[in-house]
Amino acid sequence: MAEAKWYVVHTYSGYENKVKADLEKTIENRHIQDQILEVTVPLNDVVEIKNGVKKTVQKKMFPGYVLIHMVMNDDTWYVVRNTRGVTGFVGPGSKPVPLEAGEVEKMSQAIPGAVVGFEIGDMVTVVSGVWEGTIGKIRSINESKQSVTINVDMFGRETPVDIPFEDIHKM
Repeated sequence: MAEAKWYVVHTYSGYENKVKADLEKTIENRHIQDQILEVTVPLNDVVEIKNGVKKTVQKKMFPGYVLIHMVMNDDTWYVVRNTRGVTGFVGPGSKPVPLEAGEVEKMSQAIPGAVVGFEIGDMVTVVSGVWEGTIGKIRSINESKQSVTINVDMFGRETPVDIPFEDIHKM
């Protein structure tokens, strides 16, 4: 029997979960659990900050795509390809190309991110910490450090200072 590999399927935007549910139902009904092993919509925990309130939500890592761990043959190709909402496999023409082991490994390591309600140029007030009460304009946003750089007036000169997201509030 052939080896199971990971394939990427393109779906209509917003249909990822519906495609997953439909595929899982079809797999169960046709008893092909040994050929299509897993169907997944990769999600990532993302911190959203709106109006100074932090909230963790799950967002799709690859909107419009579903990952399928399966043994590629005519039957499994037909089942996946004819699932409502599927537009096709990722690959040249009609030939699906499996993901390489390194690509699968990278995808399995979810990277925490932040969707911030701030943009460069926004005026913010520092609400806690050493610079509490300071008003500044955002010069840069560092999502990996979850901070912004603002200019503060120190000794008559503008000086850049890094402030964590949770310590600022948009004006």
